[in-house]
Amino acid sequence: MAAQTPATGRDIIQELVRNLRDGLEPLQYSILPPTVFRVYLHPDDLARLRGILPRIIDEARRALDNEVAALNKESLAQKLHVAPKSEAKVEVPPSGWTVQFLENTDDDTHPGDIVVDSELALPSKPDYGTGAMTKRIATSKLRGETRSTQRYEQAAAADAAVFATIDYEDQTGRQTYRVTKDQIVIGRGGREYWTDLTLNTLPDVSREHIRLRRDPASGKFYLKDLSRLGTTIDGKKVPSSIEYTGSEKRDKNLEVELPDSAEIGLADVVTLRFVALKS
Repeated sequence: MAAQTPATGRDIIQELVRNLRDGLEPLQYSILPPTVFRVYLHPDDLARLRGILPRIIDEARRALDNEVAALNKESLAQKLHVAPKSEAKVEVPPSGWTVQFLENTDDDTHPGDIVVDSELALPSKPDYGTGAMTKRIATSKLRGETRSTQRYEQAAAADAAVFATIDYEDQTGRQTYRVTKDQIVIGRGGREYWTDLTLNTLPDVSREHIRLRRDPASGKFYLKDLSRLGTTIDGKKVPSSIEYTGSEKRDKNLEVELPDSAEIGLADVVTLRFVALKS
């Protein structure tokens, strides 16, 4: 196999700009861009670039600002009034662009591979009784081949029933997640891994680390461990539901019941404080 070309700061910035273009969401009078970007790099690339990551982030933010300005610039035809003038403009996020770097621990990752996951919070539609939606955009440059996928996730309406709360702390600070669905996936997320609760933490935590399932009839919760480095409930190790045979992975569909109040440990890195709420 030919040697892989390492990822450069310029490559990363170009992928961030491409992700922004692919993720634009047009409304009637404005166009919303993704605002939170997570860049996944091969461990060698991340280690090599770590010392200049602040500089890359600064230049990436400038490049995103410049891309928005270019998108909002009137074309020559519009200036000459031979093309309709578009009222919709791309908005720059008031709080600025968030760019984070993480290690890509996928088994098939190579130096030079760049994966960008971004998020765009869409406004809610109270007239329809629905909560806000999040648009997730995944773009990748893998061995020179580019891909782009999108997914919309519906958040719970403001008056939706909350079945449980999960308090935790990751690299973004202290957070509380409200469980409003009968099944959620928790982990770091990433390329082709869509999680309900996405943790910004060390790669010891798997992209899909655990699944929580609620039985609607009894209201009880069950946990399935999908990770490589393990999960604990109140300090006791949970049996893994995943069995590896060579390069093959098989889900044994093994669950354990969660107490109504529990501390869930993920790979000895993140602790989730779970509390079930009784109706």
